[in-house]
Amino acid sequence: MKIIVQKFGGTSVQNEESRQLAFNHLQNSIDQGYKVVVVVSAIGRLGDPYATDTLLELIGAKETRLSLREQDMLLSVGETISTAVFTNMLLEADIKATAFSGAQAGIRTSGEYTAGKISEVDVTRLRETLETVDIVVVAGFQGSAPNGDITTLGRGGSDTSAAALGVALAAERIDIFTDVDGMYTADPRIVKNARSLPTVSYNEVSNMAYQGAKVIHPRAVEIAMQAKIPLRIRSTYLKGEGTLVTSQTEVSGRFDVKERLVTGIAHVTNLTQLRVKTDNVHTQQKAFAILAEASISLDFINISTNEIVFTVPERKREHVLTLLKEASYEAETTENCAKVSIVGAGIAGVPGVTAKIVSALSAKNIAILQSADSHTTVWILVEETDLIAAVNALHDEFCIENELEEE
Repeated sequence: MKIIVQKFGGTSVQNEESRQLAFNHLQNSIDQGYKVVVVVSAIGRLGDPYATDTLLELIGAKETRLSLREQDMLLSVGETISTAVFTNMLLEADIKATAFSGAQAGIRTSGEYTAGKISEVDVTRLRETLETVDIVVVAGFQGSAPNGDITTLGRGGSDTSAAALGVALAAERIDIFTDVDGMYTADPRIVKNARSLPTVSYNEVSNMAYQGAKVIHPRAVEIAMQAKIPLRIRSTYLKGEGTLVTSQTEVSGRFDVKERLVTGIAHVTNLTQLRVKTDNVHTQQKAFAILAEASISLDFINISTNEIVFTVPERKREHVLTLLKEASYEAETTENCAKVSIVGAGIAGVPGVTAKIVSALSAKNIAILQSADSHTTVWILVEETDLIAAVNALHDEFCIENELEEE
């Protein structure tokens, strides 16, 4: 039995027209002899009746009095509705199909509400069902806790559901259908000459996803990478193959994907930079402990002898400032910042990368507020008003240069 897993995001199931396009992809897979496990997200986005954010608005969003357990009961409904609607469409087309919740598909989680981690996937029932039907539609983003409660997997959870099911079923591949036709060297909405990448390695796309590229959740990539199952990032609205994510590619045989100096430029907006005055390592440790106890996730951390510098999402700014003030810390803020990431497996050990970054940005009079680097990524913090210019300048410097080299 040949099995593939295909995931369709919220925009891919948001209306009858989109669902029909998704159906066409499924019909093509059936015609090729595959049994298909379809993972669906909630229908549409904020404003659409059953989208996850719309459901949150029903209970007052952040002001809700519901416990996290009860919130998961509500949030899981979006994917459940989408699963039923999609299955009904298949049945009306005389496709042999049935619907499963995440729990019925065998997805077990660690039990954290609204942020569950998949601990086990038992596909016994799913595999048995595929013997008698062509398609099983599974509600993404959800599973069951050890006590039987519904738990959701956090943002991007449907990607994770698809990857986990693909691995458990030893699927031939996993297709992630979305509203873009693959991974790009930068966000094509702000970089006009961004180009699609036909093939990328697991590490490259995972790094891009962690740094802000939103075409796929990085956890899904990590799961697929562990089992070496190929992923494809594809557009629901086009017939193309999109971007193949794998450890190998076929060009005159099979070999490892060539390490590019830079894979692409990613970005994250709506950040606030904080500079907190400290006297010594003990006051620094206390500041970090206070924020950790409040479950505040910090990014872009720099530590010197008399201050610590970090960024937080702007929505967390006031909470962080209140916590620090209550502990008698002085903090300066720079609001409306954006993090730009230059991602590439080939960066490690290559001299001159930082010089190119500084040169490209200084030519556009863009100030660098903060910087950091690792073996595969260089991060810079800029004012959000400089974001578009910064991403374009760095894309011109690194990604266009890569394209010329490849040609």
